[in-house]
Amino acid sequence: MNEWTGQLIQMVAQGTLETVYMVLVSVIIAYIFGLPLGVILVITGEGHIKPGPRINQVLGTLVNIGRSFPFIILLIAIIPFTRLVVGTFIGTTASIVPLSVGAIPFVARLVETSLREVPWGVIEAAQAMGASPWQIITRVLIPESMPSLVAGFVLTTITLVGYSAMAGVVGGGGLGTLAYQYGFQRYQNDVMVVTVILLIILVQLIQTVGDRITARVNKR
Repeated sequence: MNEWTGQLIQMVAQGTLETVYMVLVSVIIAYIFGLPLGVILVITGEGHIKPGPRINQVLGTLVNIGRSFPFIILLIAIIPFTRLVVGTFIGTTASIVPLSVGAIPFVARLVETSLREVPWGVIEAAQAMGASPWQIITRVLIPESMPSLVAGFVLTTITLVGYSAMAGVVGGGGLGTLAYQYGFQRYQNDVMVVTVILLIILVQLIQTVGDRITARVNKR
């Protein structure tokens, strides 16, 4: 093993850990905010358990605006906010801010879609038994839509893997930065090939694990 090979292995290992760190923290933050937002979008809809046309319209508009931004533009547009939150806009931790912001509206719509798949008859049955809105949310909507929610979680995680690679172009760290700085700028094709293969493996691993969990929670 020559010196460059050893250095490459070290850089790839560090880049992989940084990518996993960025994606994991970002997806958790995205669901902390996106899950309740998606629930509100559903229950405040017309004819649902807590109708609120104004709230629904305002939140729906904000979510649509958030989803309309291409990630690379969002990454640059919120640099002042990123700097305000973490003190800088460069680095792995700084990348978590735009990754999370970009994923929140995406998660909200996925959650909304999943919850809307729950048959209305099931909700009516819960209401007939005297269940409160909170009980309907926690004991009917979320449990009944769990397979779809898990599938959405997997999709979000895979999407953030791609976003994290784009963040690497502006010094976000991870495999994206490694591919850009060495594979592109220095024309080292071996680095580019290795990073692409690792990203493919990472996505395949996430999808495989997600599919197994989805199958396990699917009781239908």
